[in-house]
Amino acid sequence: MTDYAHNLGLTAGWYGNNCICQDHCSTDECYQEDVNALVNFGFDSVKLDGCGAQLDLQKWSDLIDATGKSILIENCHWGLDVPTETWCPWNYFRTSGDIRASYEAVLTNLMTTIPYSKGLSRPGCWGYPDMLEVGCDHGPGGEDDPGLSFVEARTHFGAWCVVSSPLILSHDTNDDAITDSIWSIITNTEAIEVNQAWAGDSGGLFASSPTKIRLSPTPVQKKVQQQKLAERNLGTEVGEWQQWSKKLSDNTAAVLVMNNSEKTLTITINFSSIPTFSSTTFTDSSFSLRDIWNHEDVGVVSDSYTVTLESHDSAFFKITSVVTNEAH
Repeated sequence: MTDYAHNLGLTAGWYGNNCICQDHCSTDECYQEDVNALVNFGFDSVKLDGCGAQLDLQKWSDLIDATGKSILIENCHWGLDVPTETWCPWNYFRTSGDIRASYEAVLTNLMTTIPYSKGLSRPGCWGYPDMLEVGCDHGPGGEDDPGLSFVEARTHFGAWCVVSSPLILSHDTNDDAITDSIWSIITNTEAIEVNQAWAGDSGGLFASSPTKIRLSPTPVQKKVQQQKLAERNLGTEVGEWQQWSKKLSDNTAAVLVMNNSEKTLTITINFSSIPTFSSTTFTDSSFSLRDIWNHEDVGVVSDSYTVTLESHDSAFFKITSVVTNEAH
């Protein structure tokens, strides 16, 4: 199987310690045998879930490193085992419980990235709020998996891009109709460039409506996630609109504006509130806007820009300062 994947130019990963086929043995010998199997079968990555007995991520990392083979490690412990500034024995880690194909689930999981946006999610140690639900309908959650509309799926994709989450597609790739319906979303190179950029900032929330809407987490999310949200004082409420940003360079930022409400909203981006442009250096700047969704230049504006969005839609911009008179 792994040879077949490699012959196609693909990599192959193994799903271990999972909830369907749990690992019950946690001795050093069991860890070592599993690592040996990863190497012998030629796997390039391993996803380590939190259901079985082999929960020691440091041990996994040490044993894999000792083989000399480069194997990507995914920490899928639902946000329960997270990095510090100096410790991260994996390549990317879940910030959340399991996601479902609903807009509420997308928002609930997205909010769990906030505590990691100031340096803990970083190259070689990326935080992610679970896989993408773009193109997924009627999953294992039953009524909790109603699926996403096109604009909801696009907002979902943009949100994962702006917080530097690994973009893990989970739709049925054998169904050409599904792939065709989301192709313009998942192949948007400008959005992917935002996701892949690194200028010291993994992206985070910087503005939110004072009017809140209450989320209803799925049973899967309630199991682990509500406790974690409560600990971080994030709650299960979000602004009816939100603005997220990611620094792309010293004078460029990506900004995603989300309408989380059930009605059409008019929302203003104030450029001075964007973290990249908050210093006095940009006091007298104008700003050029690039529309990432529509692949077009909006023009040069000053101070602010206003968008009108339908329910659960978003606007995604690449914003660059044009300094006309730098403050001193």
